[in-house]
Amino acid sequence: MQLAGSSKTVILKLPSESHDDDALVDHDLTLVIPAYNEESRLPKTLRDAKAYLDAWGINYRVLVVDDGSRDDTAKLTEAFGRRFSTISQSNGGKGSAIRNGMLSAHGKVVGFTDADLPYDLEALKTAFQIIDTGKRDVVFGSRTIEGATSRVERRWMRTLASFVFRTCMMCLVSREVTDTQCGLKVFSRRAARKIFSRTIVNGFAFDAEVVYLTHLLNLSFEKVAVTLVNDYSTTISLTRNAIPMLMDVLGVRIHALLKGYQPEVEVVTRSPATESTTRKAA
Repeated sequence: MQLAGSSKTVILKLPSESHDDDALVDHDLTLVIPAYNEESRLPKTLRDAKAYLDAWGINYRVLVVDDGSRDDTAKLTEAFGRRFSTISQSNGGKGSAIRNGMLSAHGKVVGFTDADLPYDLEALKTAFQIIDTGKRDVVFGSRTIEGATSRVERRWMRTLASFVFRTCMMCLVSREVTDTQCGLKVFSRRAARKIFSRTIVNGFAFDAEVVYLTHLLNLSFEKVAVTLVNDYSTTISLTRNAIPMLMDVLGVRIHALLKGYQPEVEVVTRSPATESTTRKAA
């Protein structure tokens, strides 16, 4: 598997998995939703998620991670029954909230999406089936591959900024997963623990770090097309946040270069003719 900008393949030696850890799995799917001051939008998201997942008939849990909200975000899951719960943390950023949620999840398959539920959940169902059958370790939602559609008209400045950012990600992170910022990503539980126990980015660039680590850990992945059903999100503006995000991504590359993600690595030099085609929270 080739990382953008790499001249060699780095294969991490992974720690062994515990059978006791596998015994913690008690449902099929955990959907993690990070939230910061989402008192107004989150109730609709939870209603829509509950309606879809109940109709699907899967054994699921929805885990909201309240990232130090100053409103009543942390109390909103109380009205939705035993399948819905909230964990709270001091404000640490979206990447931090996702990390804590993914490492707290007990589903066989775990995924995350945004608090405004921007994508039709059919893509979540498709991703779950790919992972549940053992076909892949990770599934990335994508707005740029064949089959991706949009039911909303995006502002041209946001579209342009997204294009520029994706171009940079092709150079710094991955030539295969160019839509790193799509807010729908799904993992086997083991893959999630391998990735999120190593992430260090707490800001919005955490998505790119997750893609990078998927490559670095040699986890199998697939992209699925998503349908954008709303573009309400106001927590990130690529025109305003692009440079800090790019700096975070550069930090990821530097951290990896210094072998910060795993103390013991095996470096395999790749010849020009060949190419090699995973913190436990309470």
